[in-house]
Amino acid sequence: MSAGTATISGVSVFKNPLSSEELSKLNAYWRAANYLSVGQIYLYANPLLREPLKLEHIKPRLLGHWGTTPGLNFIYVHFNRLIKKYDLNVIYIAGPGHGGPGMVANTYLEGTYSELYPNITQDEEGMRKLFKQFSFPGGIPSHAAPETPGSIHEGGELGYSLVHACGAVFDNPDLWACCVVGDGEAETGPLATSWHINKFMNPARDGAVLPILHLNGYKIANPTLLARLSDDELTHFFAGYGWKPYFVEGHDPERMHQFMAGTLDAIVEEVHGIQDEARRNGRVDRPTWPMIVLRSPKGWSGPKEVDGKPVEGTWRAHQVPVADLQLKPEHIKILEDWMRSYRPEELFDRNGKFIPELSELAPQGNRRMGSNPHANGGILLRDLIMPDFRAYAVEVPRPGTEYAEATRVMGTLLRDVMKVNAGAPMRTSIRCLRWTGRSFLLTTVIPG
Repeated sequence: MSAGTATISGVSVFKNPLSSEELSKLNAYWRAANYLSVGQIYLYANPLLREPLKLEHIKPRLLGHWGTTPGLNFIYVHFNRLIKKYDLNVIYIAGPGHGGPGMVANTYLEGTYSELYPNITQDEEGMRKLFKQFSFPGGIPSHAAPETPGSIHEGGELGYSLVHACGAVFDNPDLWACCVVGDGEAETGPLATSWHINKFMNPARDGAVLPILHLNGYKIANPTLLARLSDDELTHFFAGYGWKPYFVEGHDPERMHQFMAGTLDAIVEEVHGIQDEARRNGRVDRPTWPMIVLRSPKGWSGPKEVDGKPVEGTWRAHQVPVADLQLKPEHIKILEDWMRSYRPEELFDRNGKFIPELSELAPQGNRRMGSNPHANGGILLRDLIMPDFRAYAVEVPRPGTEYAEATRVMGTLLRDVMKVNAGAPMRTSIRCLRWTGRSFLLTTVIPG
């Protein structure tokens, strides 16, 4: 893998959109997300490494997935920048939802996690609890589970990320879905078929989905197929599906940040152009939507090798790359060096709070992907007006005398549900979690 390139159909689109200060801060934010991700997989105590790492600081049973996580963090950080620059309304679909520590880490850094779970505070003690709870009895799952802020896609069941992303933006013209597709996931039947969903996306009335195929080369224990194709082959492959692939590939973080930022800027302008053409001029031709093929090492920024065997960029990085810490004390030193390589003392103040010059890189309020109302448990739901179901009953005066089909009857009911709700006033119910001092209380507020 080269240090880095950014191309579309083999033509370089590389620019340097980031100033040296922006680049430094963006990379530091990424380091913070990676540090918190590793800490969740491994640590029980000593979250800021105030003292040398010891066995008693490490969870006795390690469970999590590191390999995909730094790529998910990289994408999340760049979408934070994109949201602020263009005032976008974005949800994040993590197809590799087993990279759950990254989703939790980013929502913690942006502040959403502590707002929803006030016991996970923005300080050293809160970070300790954040680490301990991950994949731990009485804690949280290792995947992007329903309780993860901003998550509508658990991942790991493999294959449905594009369907969920497109379903979210249908008839939702201002919404974007950043949809990360894992290269192992891309080999499943549901995902392979889902590439055709662009035929249903109408730029005049629907939002936008940006698929990001994350090719890090390996599944849990062997190579992936699409990662073995050349860029030229992948270009033909996705052009046949009706996509326009942009390629961002490499391993040097600073160059990759520039490539990703430049590519995303170009794509946003392109999508806005497609939507403007459809909405202002009534153009109804089916467009060719952009996508990204992101090639980065599996376990990016993690240990290069353990026990003389390569880890970063191999299948060994998929889950817990440094294991057997009870049996191999030398592995504790490898883990400590790995975590210290992110330089946490530069990222968090002496109280354990994310430093302001980095936290300000995240969007504010509901523009944060973790607090987007479209991805948080029914905040935007409203009750349907329902006809009386008894009016659709099939009259059967005598057994075996009537012809009827359940799907036709149900179809008639659904038709009428759509009719009566089409002109209904929007009365959005907002569901809020309110802390009473002793417990959470779920309340529903109907504005107006």
